[in-house]
Amino acid sequence: MTVSTPAQLDPVLPGSPQPGSPADAVERPAGPSLSPSRAADFKTCPLLFRFRTIDRLPERTTPDQVRGTLVHAVLEHLFDLPAAERTPAAAAALVAPEWARLVEQEPALGALFAEIPPAELAGDGATEQPALDGMPDDEGARLAAFLTGAGALLDGYFAVEDPRRLEPAEREALVSTLVDDALLIRGYIDRLDVSPAGDLRVVDYKTGGAPREAFEGRALFQLKFYALVLWRTRGVVPKVLRLLYLKDAEVCDYSPDAEELERFERTLLALSEAIERAKRDRDFRPKPSRLCDWCSHQAFCPEFGGTIPPYPEPSQEESEAPIDGTAPAGADPLG
Repeated sequence: MTVSTPAQLDPVLPGSPQPGSPADAVERPAGPSLSPSRAADFKTCPLLFRFRTIDRLPERTTPDQVRGTLVHAVLEHLFDLPAAERTPAAAAALVAPEWARLVEQEPALGALFAEIPPAELAGDGATEQPALDGMPDDEGARLAAFLTGAGALLDGYFAVEDPRRLEPAEREALVSTLVDDALLIRGYIDRLDVSPAGDLRVVDYKTGGAPREAFEGRALFQLKFYALVLWRTRGVVPKVLRLLYLKDAEVCDYSPDAEELERFERTLLALSEAIERAKRDRDFRPKPSRLCDWCSHQAFCPEFGGTIPPYPEPSQEESEAPIDGTAPAGADPLG
């Protein structure tokens, strides 16, 4: 993987719109399915996979996670504007209405900040702002700090990319394919750029800092997942897999090849077999790592003195529901 600073970025790839993601989607088969997040969960810790997809234990939501969802929404809708109007000021103007839309969809988000100091809500590198008009001072100050933190991440985006030079083919696109006529793999791509020559560039926005080597593999795993789906559905290996780390204004590029994606496909099939075996045996073991520090389920984990809850017996409706955890990018706390 190569890392670029803003001054070293290659020219952006303009692209004409391509067929939308529904044409790429396939019907869910009766067999197993995987999303990048849930596949990475099992690789990280089989017990975490069980807690999230089988037990469906609730997880605490952090301001950083919600801020990531908000920034993803702003960047998605920024490209609804004419190219010349995609400016930092225009992006900043989208923050408040996008936040209002998220709260309308999920009212509990409005109470997320009750116990968190405004300085912490603002995030690293953001300056605390005065309270918003029409709100109690304390509540307004907390919301203003949170929105300011989102604005700082958008500044990081404009430091590495000029959206006026881009016409993405797809945004927040759900793509899926069958592997080996058995395993459904699917996920959301933040942005897909297509050059006039047909080259594909997969772009993923990351609102956390650029990872150390120990955490880089998870992000690359996710991008290879998308690359495999695109290769199998469109017959084209993406030329570039690009991670935009907005907090650090850093770009990481990776160029896969067909042989590598074939090996990755075999890895996913083996991973799916391991998951199905764990389900059959009801055996999901903990795998301690540094990621345990961010886990919401330590109270149920034997590595932390907890007791694993009884294995759930699903109802008919639950047994027929997907458990791959596919969700729009930005929602995964470890993503």
